[in-house]
Amino acid sequence: MSHEISETTEFAWRRVRPLLLAMLIGIAAGLSAAAMEWGLHDGTDLLIGRFMPPELGRLGQFNAGVLLLPVLGGLLSGLLLRWICPKAKSHGTEALTRAFHHDRGVMPLRPPVTYAAASVVVIASGGSAGPEGPVAALGAAIGSSLARVFRVTPRQRRLMLIAGCAAGVGAIFRCPLGGALFAVSVPYSEGDYESEAIVPSVVASVVSYTVFMSLWGLATPLLPGTGALVFAAAWELIPYAFLGLACGLVSILFSFSFRLVSGVLTPSLPVPDMLRPAVGGLVTGGLACLVPAVIDSRYDFVRQALDGSLFAGSAGISWWHWSGVLAAVVVVKCWATSATVGSGGAGGLLGPSLFLGGATGALVGAVLEALFPGLIPEELRRALIPAGMGGVLAATMRVPLAAVVMVAEMTGGYRLIVPLMLVCAAAYVIGRRWGLNREQVPTAAQSPVHAADAVIRILEAARVRDFLEPDWPYELAPDTSLAEIAGMIQPGAQPIFAVVERGRLRGVVTLPGLERSALDRHVAQTVLAVDIMTEDVPTLAPEDDLYHALEIFRRGNLYVLPVVSDRDAGRWLGMLTRARVFHAVAKQIDASRRAIFEEHQGLLAMDQEARFDNLLSAVSPSGDAPIQRLLVPLDALGKSIRHCGFRSRFGVQVVAIELADGRVQMPPDLDRPLQESDRLLTLRDDSGDVRAATT
Repeated sequence: MSHEISETTEFAWRRVRPLLLAMLIGIAAGLSAAAMEWGLHDGTDLLIGRFMPPELGRLGQFNAGVLLLPVLGGLLSGLLLRWICPKAKSHGTEALTRAFHHDRGVMPLRPPVTYAAASVVVIASGGSAGPEGPVAALGAAIGSSLARVFRVTPRQRRLMLIAGCAAGVGAIFRCPLGGALFAVSVPYSEGDYESEAIVPSVVASVVSYTVFMSLWGLATPLLPGTGALVFAAAWELIPYAFLGLACGLVSILFSFSFRLVSGVLTPSLPVPDMLRPAVGGLVTGGLACLVPAVIDSRYDFVRQALDGSLFAGSAGISWWHWSGVLAAVVVVKCWATSATVGSGGAGGLLGPSLFLGGATGALVGAVLEALFPGLIPEELRRALIPAGMGGVLAATMRVPLAAVVMVAEMTGGYRLIVPLMLVCAAAYVIGRRWGLNREQVPTAAQSPVHAADAVIRILEAARVRDFLEPDWPYELAPDTSLAEIAGMIQPGAQPIFAVVERGRLRGVVTLPGLERSALDRHVAQTVLAVDIMTEDVPTLAPEDDLYHALEIFRRGNLYVLPVVSDRDAGRWLGMLTRARVFHAVAKQIDASRRAIFEEHQGLLAMDQEARFDNLLSAVSPSGDAPIQRLLVPLDALGKSIRHCGFRSRFGVQVVAIELADGRVQMPPDLDRPLQESDRLLTLRDDSGDVRAATT
């Protein structure tokens, strides 16, 4: 009973440990997000907040502070990034996506910390950027770093990387479920998900959100005022469909401007790298003097459009005027954000994507009101704003489902789920090709992380108890002499001996070159197994899976592992060999391969070519042997190889026959009648005459 309890405890601990680690990541990420929010709140009030015009809807308001402060922020950002992490090639969601796919989940902590601090400086100084991308990267780096501290496997480290991203996004956006969905979907561009990371991501996001909101006030949505908005009638889907189209086009414009600035204009600037963010800040400041709303990092402009205060007191001003203002905000915001972030300044693109979506929703509402006065209810015009936020986010980040949930949580507009789904889906279909995250891969099938998924699933489903060898031939008592041990070894073998006493494993003995040691008969008779055994050896439990076993094999560079029922008492059950694991996997893979070809017979052609190449390499590894793949000659049909005389008639030796069903006979059946569908793999003499037709 005790050993069963111990095995159950060990099994449960391996399942619970990732969740405990996810909770720890959530706490650290929540505190980091709260600290960054505090820096932005006070820094913005201290710097750009002193120069922001009260009327964000008015164009052409020149202010020296608005013009010059982004330059200072860009300069400080460039210096920080240059001095502290000059070799960082990517940041934000791109950095964590790259770490997931290509860097074994390893994401150093210093670059994201530096980037987050620099982004506070940039945003507080009036840069057109958002803190959400840096917070997501910082959370991911926290997850990766804690995973390395606790020495988990690379696979689990990747999951903790994703969980950290979920924690950061869930806290800063006030959307725990949306943050988890965003994190598990951001590695892929075609709607795929990292399903294994869902549970730790939810745990980390919930904990992070709770920590953050405990410090900044619970139940305060990022964009309040949408809870009363509803989807009331089927005809309302028509304006939402137009909004989805508009969001897709805006996401394309945003991506085009960002790629142009970051990939073409910025590299061509004749200034040092550390000064380029200052140039971008100057461009941003100039654009902000024309359209002040573009440096709004608190979504005040979107809130004013949502509650109607943006249009209040504008009697006599037509909706066409507001359509022009909102269009200017959308276009200039794209270029201002591109100038800030694309020039190398610190900051993220998630926040600007939401801002652009809200402004696009307000723009579509204004255009519809201008075209059809009185036809569009005010509640519908307001509802277009949160729906637009989801649309642009879905297209730019290529996370349609996550965008739906995130916006619903951020705004409290749960009764807008149906039109929000339509807008996000339409915008995603239109703009996903131009997404901003260049490190995404289409699906899990294209990710190096999942190249061995089929094998891993086989290993995880198999248990050690089914593959251990209970009758291990090299079992010793502690008092077995060295001479007796030497007598058990077959010539050329170097076995692992299990030292067992009363059914308990005491240790193992490994004696390479034992025959030479045993030549001294006196030593061989007096030295016992207990004297030379290794007591502290890694062991396996029968409930362990083979994937876990292979990790233990790898860590110790071992070929054999003892299996015990209770790791403390050490009741001996047998040995698991690495070769046994290999054969088990090979058997399963072969069965899966047969099932694949039965289901998808078109793949047989590929299998036949692969087998042909394998045969060629077996006959001639250098690839220079005179080998051909031939049709069966007409006069050989119905005859056997033995009676055809291929060597004398054609100067070739038939080494294999490829049958119509893809099977390969090697060596060939010399007495089997040849058929028209057969293909002959032949080895010929260069001087011979081959009169059979080649395929």
